[in-house]
Amino acid sequence: MNQVIFDYTRQDASGASCTAHAWAKVPEPLTGDQKEQWKERAKALLKQHDAVLVAHYYVDGDLQDLALETGGCVADSLEMARFGRDHPSKTLVVAGVRFMGESAKILSPDKRVLMPDLDATCSLDLGCPPEDFAAFCDAHPDRKVVVYANTSAAVKARADWMVTSSCALAIVQHLKDQGEKILWAPDRHLGRYIQEQTGADMLMWNGACIVHDEFKGVELELLRQEHPGAKVLVHPESPRSVVALADVVGSTSQLLNAVVQSEAQTFIVATDNGILHRMRQLAPHKTLIEAPTAGNSATCKSCAHCPWMAMNALQGVVGCLEHGSGEITVPEPVRSEALGCIQRMLDFVARNPASIARPAQGFVPNVGAA
Repeated sequence: MNQVIFDYTRQDASGASCTAHAWAKVPEPLTGDQKEQWKERAKALLKQHDAVLVAHYYVDGDLQDLALETGGCVADSLEMARFGRDHPSKTLVVAGVRFMGESAKILSPDKRVLMPDLDATCSLDLGCPPEDFAAFCDAHPDRKVVVYANTSAAVKARADWMVTSSCALAIVQHLKDQGEKILWAPDRHLGRYIQEQTGADMLMWNGACIVHDEFKGVELELLRQEHPGAKVLVHPESPRSVVALADVVGSTSQLLNAVVQSEAQTFIVATDNGILHRMRQLAPHKTLIEAPTAGNSATCKSCAHCPWMAMNALQGVVGCLEHGSGEITVPEPVRSEALGCIQRMLDFVARNPASIARPAQGFVPNVGAA
């Protein structure tokens, strides 16, 4: 049943939201003194505008630190939105990519949601255009539509369920147990992993994360041979050959928890290297090795970093607060329709807390559950 349709062809350098454009917009690195100056300006503006900063694990470490130093959070996409929804601040600054800002706005319609750069997007989002996705859904009305969080508000508005990588297995298993057939979008690797684990009847869109899709199983095996005691941590957006080598397969939060709680001292990490900043903070005495992206067509040995995440910078946080730029809007009825599939997931997780893998020793501070 592993049928994959609607092939996604990667954008070339001419597109307004292509990777070349994204890398070109990454701000120049700041000196130590410059970083402190920008951070102080950002802190003052956050306080002045009654704003809180929520940052994804994949953005620059300076932004992660700023979020924690000012009472915000560093987490994965859904936890960012939930934190923002429950925080009393009237303005949310979302350091991440556009669908994360949209999720925050969907859950917090009465709050102002700003982003350092609205051009920061996601290959999974780009590779699942709402019009094509609507046609896909219309062609298969007998299937429950399940979409990954890494999609636009318009795509979520057509879905029955939204899932994150940590609760997707439990929700798909639940639907299978009810006799449902599933239409899945957009990540083919995550979809394949869930299908293999649950045996569900899944019709899949063909999308991929440009970061995780580059990990190479052959190179990972060679690296593991060089470090025989290392535990391999893999995000399920990775190819099958990479997942097959994993000691732990899980969401960003689950991989972070694995580093903190495991007795192992060395880890090979197959996800965006932005997460290494928080891993090093929470487990400073452990050795972290980036999984290899070398192989055919690769341009470097290990370059696992999202160019759109890299567009987020301290300068952007200051800019959006000073000028009110980068504001996220989600019009009705798209917002309320998208809210339905998110709320369905939240209700399921609330009723079934075991559906999200939780650390054996309780939550690690500032690590989200989703």
